[in-house]
Amino acid sequence: MNTQNSSKNAVLVDLPPEPKMRDKIRAVFESFHNRAGCDVVMDFSSVDIMATPSISGLLGLRKLLVDSGHRLILRNVASATRGIFTVTGLDAVFDLAEDTLVDSAVLNP
Repeated sequence: MNTQNSSKNAVLVDLPPEPKMRDKIRAVFESFHNRAGCDVVMDFSSVDIMATPSISGLLGLRKLLVDSGHRLILRNVASATRGIFTVTGLDAVFDLAEDTLVDSAVLNP
C-alpha cells in the first residue's frame, strides 16, 4: 500500500492522482478498519483535483479515525482542491496542513 510509518503516532500515505486515488483511500480505510491505532497523514503532492468518490472516501476514513480518537491530516493540498474544500465547507471538516506543520506537530511529537 505504499505507506510509511513516520512515527509511533502517525502513518504517512502518499496519494496518487485520480482515478487511482479512490482505490488508495479505500485500501487505507480497510487497513485501519480493524486497527485504527494512530493518526493518518495523507500527502496530496501528486494530486491536482479530486473526484466525488475520493472526497466521500476521505470523509468515511476521517469518521473511522475520529471515532477511534485519531486524526486524518491532509498535507500539500493543491489550490484547486483547497478551493473545492472551501466552497463545500469541507475546509472546516478536514485538518489541512502544510508539510512543515505536519512534520513538527504530528510526525515528530
